[in-house]
Amino acid sequence: MRREDADRQHDSAGMRPFVIGLTGPIAAGKSTVAEMLRECGAEIIDADAVYRSLVTPGSKLLARIVDRFGADVVLPDGALDRHTLGGIVFRDPGALRDLERLTHPAVVAAIRDSIATSTAPVIVVEAIKLVESGLVDDVDALWLVDAAPEMRARRLMARNGIGAEEAAARLASARPVLPRGTMPEVTIDNSGDREATRAAVAAALEASSIRCETRSTAG
Repeated sequence: MRREDADRQHDSAGMRPFVIGLTGPIAAGKSTVAEMLRECGAEIIDADAVYRSLVTPGSKLLARIVDRFGADVVLPDGALDRHTLGGIVFRDPGALRDLERLTHPAVVAAIRDSIATSTAPVIVVEAIKLVESGLVDDVDALWLVDAAPEMRARRLMARNGIGAEEAAARLASARPVLPRGTMPEVTIDNSGDREATRAAVAAALEASSIRCETRSTAG
């Protein structure tokens, strides 16, 4: 548990949601596991989606990013060019630190607000920087999703439309998602097929005494 049981009590409205912090290295399959948890009735807060909502055309956060990285990171329609920005920060650790200093506080604040206002019994916070950002202090259980490096490289190439050399560079440049000494309550190996991952998720939920309220995501 990352929060004390007493802290999970509402003042007058019963128990707070059980919050799962879902993290893992790039292309490990966090979104796959998150979707399986969504199918079990959990509310998913995706840090990347929160970030995208904060850098829409005309937003203050986007303006600060442009001030630091230049107009080349903006597309003709005013949207953030994430591919160009990613190409800058993945090759320059200093630039990456600058981007994180600009974006992390805003994303963390938005996620904490979503947790505070949610009525869901189970919330999943999906974030690659879950521990580094301090959001680990807001969760009840830390889940790590991982996969074999060669599998992650193939997924990254397919997802981002990049070659093997760039995929290898991105994987090599990524910092560990868990600092030394940080132990997750659950580790999901997503190197195998979908059903093996689903079985691991179901076992982890059962171990946490969380019932899977299976629901369809269709429609």
